[in-house]
Order: sequence, then C-alpha cells, then structure tokens
Amino acid sequence: MMTAIQALYREDLDHGRAIRLWLYVVAAFIFAMVLVGGATRLTESGLSITEWRPVTGALPPLNEAQWQTEFQRYQAIPQYRQMNAGMRLADFKTIYWWEWAHRIIGRIIGVAFFVPFAWFLWRGWIPPNRRAGLWMILALGALQGAIGWWMVASGLADRIEVSQYRLATHLVLACLIYVAVVWTGTRWQDERAQSLFGKLDKAAQPVTVRAGAIGLVVLLLTQIYLGALVAGLRAGHAYNTWPLIDGGFVPQSSRLLFEVPLWRNFFENPLTVQFDHRMLGYVIGLLVLLQLFNVAKLAKRGPIFTSAALVTAAVIVQVALGIWTLLSVAALPLALLHQAIAMITLSLAVVHAATAIPPRVSVRTEPSSPWGGPNARAMRRRAKQS
Repeated sequence: MMTAIQALYREDLDHGRAIRLWLYVVAAFIFAMVLVGGATRLTESGLSITEWRPVTGALPPLNEAQWQTEFQRYQAIPQYRQMNAGMRLADFKTIYWWEWAHRIIGRIIGVAFFVPFAWFLWRGWIPPNRRAGLWMILALGALQGAIGWWMVASGLADRIEVSQYRLATHLVLACLIYVAVVWTGTRWQDERAQSLFGKLDKAAQPVTVRAGAIGLVVLLLTQIYLGALVAGLRAGHAYNTWPLIDGGFVPQSSRLLFEVPLWRNFFENPLTVQFDHRMLGYVIGLLVLLQLFNVAKLAKRGPIFTSAALVTAAVIVQVALGIWTLLSVAALPLALLHQAIAMITLSLAVVHAATAIPPRVSVRTEPSSPWGGPNARAMRRRAKQS
C-alpha cells in the first residue's frame, strides 16, 4: 500500500514540476515581450507595421519588392511625414524589425501557453479547480493581442504616436497576465499528494504582512501604469531635475491642475503625470521598508523574510535608477534598464505575496483517505502490483 501511495506521490510531484516549468517559461517569454515592447516604444518603432495580420503577418518581408511595399505603407502615415520624412529603407528596416520582434514574441507566447495547456488538460494533470484560472489567462492573452492593435491604430491617422491611454492599457494588461502566470506557477503544488503525507502545514502569515505584500503588488502595477503614461507623453524628456520638479518639490497647482475637466491633468498633463510617478515611487519605497520591518518583527525568518528583503533591495535600486534615467533625459540604455528592473521588482513582489499567502487545500480535489477520491482505482492497482 505504501509503495502505491509513494508512486502516486512521485507521479503527482512530476506533474507539478512540469506544469510549473511550463508556466515559468511562459512568464519568461512575457518578460521578454515587455522589454522588447519598451525598446519598440523608445525607438519610435511601434507604427512601422501598419496592418494587423495575426496569421500571415508572422512572416517578415522576404524580398526587396515586399520591403518597398511595407515602406510605402509606413510613408502614408503622419509619423513618417512629420518625424521621419526622407528616411532611408535601411533605417526603416531597423524600426520594422523591432516591431516585428515584438509581435512575433506575442505569437510565440500564444503557442507556448495553449499547446502545453491542451496537453495537460488531455492528460488530466490539471485539477478541475485550477482550470478556470488558466482559461482566464488564455483569454486575457487573446485580448492583449487585440488591444495591441487597438493601440497601434490610434497612431495611424491623426497622431504621430500612439495614445498614452492605450499604451498604458496595453502595458498594464501584459503585466497583469505576467502576474497571473507567476502567481499560479509559484503557488502550484499537488494538493492531493501533499495532503496524503500531511505536508501542508504552512501557517498563514499575520494579516498585516499579507496585506502589505498584496498592497505592494497593486502599487507596483499602478506605478507601471503611470510609467507608461510618462512614456506616452514623453514626460521623461521634460522637468529633468531632482529632487525639485518645475522649481519646487511640489509644483504650483496652477501648472499641475490647469486642464479642464480636472481629471485630464492626471492623464494628459506631462508635469502632473511625472509628478504622480515620482510621488508614488516615494510611497512604494516607504511601504517596502515598513513591510520589511513588519516581516522581521512578526513573521519567522525564512522564505518570507528573504522575499521581503529582495523586494526591498529591488525597489531601492529601481528608485535610484529612475532618478538616474530622469537626469539623463531618458537615455535609451537607462530607460530600458529601468523597465527591466521594474519587471524584476514586480516578479519579486508577486513571489513575496505568494509566500505570505500559502495555498489552501481544496476539499474537492483531495480524497478523505488513500482509497477514496479520483485516484482510488489507480492506487488500488498499484497496491496490488506491489
């Protein structure tokens, strides 16, 4: 009997490892896509492909005639006429490859998620109570592709760049998908196998630790949204002083809030958007220090303390890098590094939150005894063979 249970335990652990590896690979692709998307935005490459062809668009131009056709399409939009008039074909190819790489990574992510997901479902490796969440991630991925085109379309007719509203929506949805994938992978474990051996003995952390961990993730997502607005408005190229902005620590209200209606200042006024981005950075820095102190005081030292310390270190590095990027007038290497560290910080914050809130065993997926539940027949067969 014990041999059969141990065999089941090992098999379920192998399934869990395979699923976690799959989710982490998908997360790595999303991470790469966000970075390439940042490079695409900073190099003004996002409008170089003026059509959305989800299937045939996977192939780049293959000969000189096709390159000329793509170039002529780009020459028909306002960005070319107002910003890049006289651009050579060789220069166009540079911005084209950035946007093409961004789109092809999106397609790779779709395949990398869907094909293994379908396989795991067919093999019965995914418990019923986990399937809805994975289907939701797949649906959000499909929505992300549509929102990406919705964003690009905003810059093809009456503008020379994409809408900052749509840019921020596109980036934050990518980050939400990334958070969902990392969260699911970090918390994935086979509840049935763990319950058989009584391994699930993690006590929940104090409520203030859990609230602080979740709060950090929410604030970091909000900060990334504000960062996208800063990029969309090119606010990083203005007010390049620190710690003062526009001559003061807090600018004059007449310059912060002159747009009508008032809410537009928080999305369309470069000074207000950059000021909000700075202030929220200070708030996150303070909160992460308080979280580390609270974890050290209330929680046992171990994974929860380590994850809190790593998030704190990442936030400190990110704040310093943000200041450096600002003073450099958003130099391309620093701006890309700033975005990369933002994603690393978000990753560490998600792992910290997952550590603070351990998974719970669902009574629907675990048998009350080794001989009951969904794997009862398999266990009996293995027991007889042993």
